[in-house]
Amino acid sequence: MLIDGGKLHCPFCHNDDSRVIDSRTAEEGNAIRRRRECTKCNKRFTTIETAALSVKKRSGILEPFSREKVISGVRKACQGRPVSSDDLAQLAQQVEENLRASGKSQIDSQRIGRAILEPLRELDVVAYLRFASVYSSFDDLEDFQTAIDEIRSQQKANAAAILAD
Repeated sequence: MLIDGGKLHCPFCHNDDSRVIDSRTAEEGNAIRRRRECTKCNKRFTTIETAALSVKKRSGILEPFSREKVISGVRKACQGRPVSSDDLAQLAQQVEENLRASGKSQIDSQRIGRAILEPLRELDVVAYLRFASVYSSFDDLEDFQTAIDEIRSQQKANAAAILAD
């Protein structure tokens, strides 16, 4: 499959006309898998279509969203913690799904940082504090204490809700 000027071309004969034979969701609903047939050579091929998710950096530069960048950004905060590579991959997937659910194709980098915080807190509170201290630019021990108090308050509320059930 070649794309030239927004047109999809057959990978065999480069014709720019094909018909869709079958469509289904793929990649846990984040993409559409289409089986196509070229109208010229009648050969079949598959396309995987996703909506582009772009990140707007502070400098104004746009770049494609990368789960790997999310993972590498969180990995240091998780160093020495019982967090596996699979856990990080799931966190990055959850962050991407949450960002896509916003319906926006362009996300600023600050929003990605905010989108990481809650799933990371659920995964490991120490890693969350480490990441939040850098992301939120903690200045002193009071900032850490405030974050710890919020975590404890949330944990108490969660425990009370479980006991009420």
